[in-house]
Amino acid sequence: MAIKLKAQIRGRVGKGAARGVRKNKNVPAVIYGEKQAPVAIELNGRDFDALLKTPSLRTKLIEIDTDNGHEDAMLMDIQYHPVSDAVIHADFKRIDVKKPVEVSVPVEVINVDVSKGIKLGGVLNFAVRKVAVRGLVHDIPEKITIDLANLTIGDSVHGSDLVLPKGIELGLHQAELAFATIGGKMPDDADAGKPAAAATAPAADAKK
Repeated sequence: MAIKLKAQIRGRVGKGAARGVRKNKNVPAVIYGEKQAPVAIELNGRDFDALLKTPSLRTKLIEIDTDNGHEDAMLMDIQYHPVSDAVIHADFKRIDVKKPVEVSVPVEVINVDVSKGIKLGGVLNFAVRKVAVRGLVHDIPEKITIDLANLTIGDSVHGSDLVLPKGIELGLHQAELAFATIGGKMPDDADAGKPAAAATAPAADAKK
């Protein structure tokens, strides 16, 4: 579902104008892309703070309404003050809702507590927590899940193993990435060396 956001057109740009916007507790921003001229906008500070609480915000379509009309966009970047951590600027990229977009989506593991490999003493290495996917913005999922329930020690989940929604495909170079691996030794393998070690003990004693 699209997020609706109201904005004002900024008549002036530059550092001084941006400071004036922030002085009014608002957020200076820009909309760019789709071979159109950039548009400098001003967002209500409270509205933007509320927007930032949206889960998986950067996967969402944001419909920005200004006095100049309507813009379909996605949030691309936020700049923060190095000391106060206050938002000092935001970048939005125009999109065509009829064309695929490529975005990074969070990856989440589920059923860790019932995983076969974890129960056997394996250790989860959750190495890659975001995946680049491509599709129409309305089809982009908030997250991709990896089910560990049936994975055992030595199993890995690569990009090519991920379960994607209909209409969504992996971005470039994602298929070969190992997103999650259950490492460790199988219990039988760990026990295999114990008899041999015990058998060598008498031989060592016999030399004394």
